[in-house]
Amino acid sequence: MSSLADALRRLDPDSPQPLYQQLQRALREAIEKRLISVDEALPAERHLAEELQVSRITVRKAIEGLVDEGLLVRRQGAGNFVSARVEKNFAKLTSFSEDMRARGRVPSSEWIRKSEGTVTPEEAMTLRLSPGTPVFRFHRLRYADNAPMSVEFATVVAACLPSLEAVQNSLYEALERAGNRPVRALQRLRALLLRAEQARLLEAREGDAGLLVERVGFLPDGRAVEFCQSYYRGDTYDFVAELSASND
Repeated sequence: MSSLADALRRLDPDSPQPLYQQLQRALREAIEKRLISVDEALPAERHLAEELQVSRITVRKAIEGLVDEGLLVRRQGAGNFVSARVEKNFAKLTSFSEDMRARGRVPSSEWIRKSEGTVTPEEAMTLRLSPGTPVFRFHRLRYADNAPMSVEFATVVAACLPSLEAVQNSLYEALERAGNRPVRALQRLRALLLRAEQARLLEAREGDAGLLVERVGFLPDGRAVEFCQSYYRGDTYDFVAELSASND
């Protein structure tokens, strides 16, 4: 557990990023790097708070976020454990890289294009931005264990990142470092047939079944930060949504 403790001690009280977000990120990285094994219990919240010299509220808030992401599970009377199986829950806001690492797969990207400009009319309407607002655009092919998984087009409000080159592997990690990681999103999924170029990139055939996932991510103050369109092969990715019964 010493390697875990060392990883978690890198909290910076002088950082503009809240301590609970720093701890959440450190725990997420520890899980992804297998410093904590599947089905292994985290140290007790009280113990973590004492070791890190932070409040139990900070620890609890960080853990609750990871429970919501599906990386941790609470077991009544036993504590918090690393989830043995992580699915892509359509109702939970996690990045592609986090999803793949949580599944024990290695994510990577092949950049097709990075560019900067101003919002198109469609982006302005979707992101609720004024005409002429600067944005960064990222077009890439996403892989898991070197197998193509999706073709991604992302538009991000330029003010939310220090530069175009701040995004290397994970867009959400770059946004988190800048203190602008989305906390909620609107997502839409629809079926389609892959066009020739999409099929070529995804090593599929033109006309094969595909999925388009469109997402608009929002900051805590309600501002939109990203508009992302991801095209998946229909046979490589499962989406899960949690539904609850209406009282009506």
